[in-house]
Amino acid sequence: MQATATVLVYSDDSNTREQVRLATGRRPAPDVPQVEFVECATPAAVIKELDRGGIDVAVLDGEAVPMGGMGLCRQAKDEIFNCPPVLLLIGRPQDAWLATWSRAEAAVTHPVDPVEFAPALASLLRQKKALSA
Repeated sequence: MQATATVLVYSDDSNTREQVRLATGRRPAPDVPQVEFVECATPAAVIKELDRGGIDVAVLDGEAVPMGGMGLCRQAKDEIFNCPPVLLLIGRPQDAWLATWSRAEAAVTHPVDPVEFAPALASLLRQKKALSA
């Protein structure tokens, strides 16, 4: 197993980024690597980091301003070669269809609930590992 996994977290709200870090802890599940975070507060920073590579999973805030995570996810899936899996934070469970439109691999509701978030993140890390093998 690799030593660490890199998770990009995008939100214009530092509290949301902190909720993601706290919900993840050192690792979201015992069978996945420890997590290192790359935090981004702007869409341009997200695209730059994804272009650079080395991101295992991206967590995007669907409620971010000026560009929400759903639109940013769709843009990244169109523009980034081998775009990593995306976990989308959505405002309401009814917005899950929008997460599908954006081509996110998973979605959880905001505010971040560690019981819901950590297993979703761990699942995406497992999928990324399986695809890389």
